Amino acid sequence: MKPYLKRAWAEVSLSQLRKNVEIIKGLNSPPTEVMAVVKADAYGHGDAHIVRTLAQDCGITYFAVSNLDEAIAVRNYAPNAEILILGYTPPEYAHEISMHNIIQGVVSTEYAQALAQNSPASIRCHIKIDTGMGRIGLKHDTPAECADEIAEMMKINKLSAEGIYTHFSVADSDAPDNVAYTDKQQKFILDTYDELVSRGIKLRHCHFMNSAATCYRNTSRSTLSRAGIILYGLHPDVSLDIPEGLEPVMELKAVISHVKTVNKGDCISYGRTFVAEHEMRVATVTIGYADGYSRLLSGKGEILVRGKRCKIVGRVCMDQLMMDVSDVPEAKAGDIVTMIGRDGDDIITADDLAQVYGTIGYEVVCGISKRVPRIYID
Repeated sequence: MKPYLKRAWAEVSLSQLRKNVEIIKGLNSPPTEVMAVVKADAYGHGDAHIVRTLAQDCGITYFAVSNLDEAIAVRNYAPNAEILILGYTPPEYAHEISMHNIIQGVVSTEYAQALAQNSPASIRCHIKIDTGMGRIGLKHDTPAECADEIAEMMKINKLSAEGIYTHFSVADSDAPDNVAYTDKQQKFILDTYDELVSRGIKLRHCHFMNSAATCYRNTSRSTLSRAGIILYGLHPDVSLDIPEGLEPVMELKAVISHVKTVNKGDCISYGRTFVAEHEMRVATVTIGYADGYSRLLSGKGEILVRGKRCKIVGRVCMDQLMMDVSDVPEAKAGDIVTMIGRDGDDIITADDLAQVYGTIGYEVVCGISKRVPRIYID
């Protein structure tokens, strides 16, 4: 297991990543291209290896990130990439955006002007439209009004607008009212784009497909398919299936450090929340909430041990947790256990853990801490 300490670690399958990319590409029709969303350290998978694999092995040209630091990191890993910052960059850093040939998401005329005033060179940008997410972007009642502001923005000296985009809020839902809401969002941005074209303004990009839209409402009218969570093999929403073959890229492993017999009436972990009702075998595992394995899984989560599910007993600690291995008599110190991933015929996914404590798979993988080494398997 060298060169890392065999305590808790994440195994990232680059071969599965490549398979996922090919499946996602197959969902799209020309001219749509995949834009890999690699923000938050590639959703906790480690951006260096993920970006290099996507750029060098998968032919991905477009990448999306959250901030300038992430963008510069991607530029170092993929020198020829087209990199879009989806979030905010303080205008005083406009010169760095330009210097690294990065595309900035622009959310208002005032912000566009501030960027241009702080940059010695042209600033590439995509203009964000708020079609119903209620977060950031141009907000107008009609596409014509939106086109008016965009047309004026494009007159700003040193601002080079290359596209418009929006973000869907409920594309991961098949409820009729949510489908109608997403239809309305899509119609607004397309009508805005068509209005610009009618005025002789032809932008290179108009994009709005996130992971959910890529799976469930794919259209070639979106020039980019912003593949985020599906790139890593997880569901935009667990209630809806994702295309066959998209599988998780990451597995989370740990080790049994100690096995003991617990007597009836013995207490386990902080708070004495678990009291043994009978004699049982309990194993201590070398992972805890400081590693990103949530304390909310206390007494609820399950772990794969030699292909069998074992339940957590007592509270998850910062660096350790305990589980009932009474049904796995062969379990011993040194055994590798699977927190997320496949062991034998069974599998536990990040989406499964998310369901246990009421969140989404995104948060689970993003929450695996930096102290957990990522081990890359080709």
